Amino acid sequence: VKGPGVGLLGFSKGGEVSLAMAAFLKNIVAVASLNAPVAATCIPFSYKDKIIPTLTLYEHKAKATNSKLLDYSDVLDDPFLAPGNQSLIPLDKAEAQFLFIVGQDDRVVKSEYCATEVCKLLQAQGKGNFQILSCPGTGHCIDPPFFPLYHIGSHPVFHKWAVLGGELRAYSKAQVHAWSQIQAFFRKNLIEVWDLQETVLPLQFLLDQKIHLRVRWTE
Repeated sequence: VKGPGVGLLGFSKGGEVSLAMAAFLKNIVAVASLNAPVAATCIPFSYKDKIIPTLTLYEHKAKATNSKLLDYSDVLDDPFLAPGNQSLIPLDKAEAQFLFIVGQDDRVVKSEYCATEVCKLLQAQGKGNFQILSCPGTGHCIDPPFFPLYHIGSHPVFHKWAVLGGELRAYSKAQVHAWSQIQAFFRKNLIEVWDLQETVLPLQFLLDQKIHLRVRWTE
């Protein structure tokens, strides 16, 4: 809102889409991704002449738990090994800052593994535009503080009752910590950066804008 850059916050598939937007679109300057894949899943991405195919899903790899729920944590191809690597989102092309928030007990996406490996790839290319916040005892759902824990639920793809992961006490702590880190991340990369830019913008730029909208963060 305050401009000129845009920040994105996405969870699961929303995080995947946010990462893809940062890879291909201009003016995406900060992305907070919560338990998201770093490769195309279910639906391929298409932008101009570039198509990113989806990872293969193997429903037969789901495991039944003692409570007769299904654990789908191993049903996706590894995006860092062939043939899955063709589905990786090209985050090396992005100029955005990334905050990967991952639950160590995520049973839907191997989010900690994906974030760690993609950051290794970025680091190997000389990039340092990333940070990982890993939350012990936290499953796939990381909601704002005081939302209830959903350690089981309908799987977002197969629509069967599945283990989502997470333990109540650890999840509650992760909620508070993660969301404070998200706020700090966006303050740093959106609000503070724009405040600095405002002090050096030429007068003609302000005149050209017709309307200069300021939105301040309040708590």
